[in-house]
Amino acid sequence: MSTPSVVDIPTLLEISPQGGVEGRSRRYEKYLGDMDGVYRDERAWQDAVGEHGADELVYWVDDHRYQEGPGALIVGTSTLLPGRYGEEFAVTRGHLHAVADRAELYYCLSGRGVMLLETLDGQASAVELSPGQAVNVPGHWIHRSVNVGDEPFVTLFCYAADAGQDYAVIADAGGMKNLVVADGDGWALKDNPDHAGYRRQ
Repeated sequence: MSTPSVVDIPTLLEISPQGGVEGRSRRYEKYLGDMDGVYRDERAWQDAVGEHGADELVYWVDDHRYQEGPGALIVGTSTLLPGRYGEEFAVTRGHLHAVADRAELYYCLSGRGVMLLETLDGQASAVELSPGQAVNVPGHWIHRSVNVGDEPFVTLFCYAADAGQDYAVIADAGGMKNLVVADGDGWALKDNPDHAGYRRQ
């Protein structure tokens, strides 16, 4: 019987409810200037850049790839800061997995948010998450995190290491089919008139 390689040794990760993974393999950060074309209200986004600067941090992801090869997982946290751009709540860029049948689990650690979900053939869903709640995102579903609260929305995620991400699918369609917008003290879905449908993969 062979001895496991270093990457196959079980690893302890410290997960913070405020976002962050001690022992992460990488962190990537998105700034206000990176969100060009994400919000339908371009003027509201430009005003925010003018007020806060393009280098204003809006969300970050810590993840840990503890193993390579078939069956390997990536585990991490996504921390999305609160904000509004016109009537739209702050969002992540969103993606479909490059290997489209790969699923992903999101578990809310803190804050309040919505997982906005759509398929290439026009199905749509929106799942509200608060601490202790999770959503299983099946394969073939485009997904985007939305912060509908007034504190950071932090989720723990886990997905197959070979999944990859296709971020262009949303931009190529003119944005997602639905927008998550303010509605009194809550949120509502609103049709995105710029959405032109998703291309088939």
